[in-house]
Amino acid sequence: MGIRYYAFAFDRDQTEQALSDPDNIMSDDPLADAWGLVPRRAMASTITGVQTLPQRDMLYLDKAWRHLQVLTGQLDDSAARPAYRMFEGEVTWTERGHRRWVRTLRPGDIPEIAHDLSAIGADELARLPELGFGHRDPQEEISYVGHFLGRARAFMTTLAEDGRGMVYTIG
Repeated sequence: MGIRYYAFAFDRDQTEQALSDPDNIMSDDPLADAWGLVPRRAMASTITGVQTLPQRDMLYLDKAWRHLQVLTGQLDDSAARPAYRMFEGEVTWTERGHRRWVRTLRPGDIPEIAHDLSAIGADELARLPELGFGHRDPQEEISYVGHFLGRARAFMTTLAEDGRGMVYTIG
């Protein structure tokens, strides 16, 4: 199945709760929420393909998070972009599998990240194949990542406008 990325929004008054226990903000079955599994946790389920939580409350980046992490991270000798803060992290591998990465971003962190995401242009996306992502045809790869970049931009813009924060997990 692979390592995936999920983010969940929270209201400003939930910031301390999100910092002290991020699991209280996140869904207990984010993949079911992202893929629209109905009914949840049943032995058999229908995949609707429609995210069950509103777009303003949840961001699912599938496996494109890794592309976005590299794209916003420290390239060459330059510093990481502000948007890297929403993609930073790695799972911890153990003999029993992996432990997920979890981070909370406060409402005050969001506007700078949202602004930086909006500044990522087509020329930067075009660099993806040279950054070592050759799983698909290069144009297909760019289109795949561009789709999820658009979702990330919309999510972060809405969070910034509403004064909300987010908890994300990679795992």
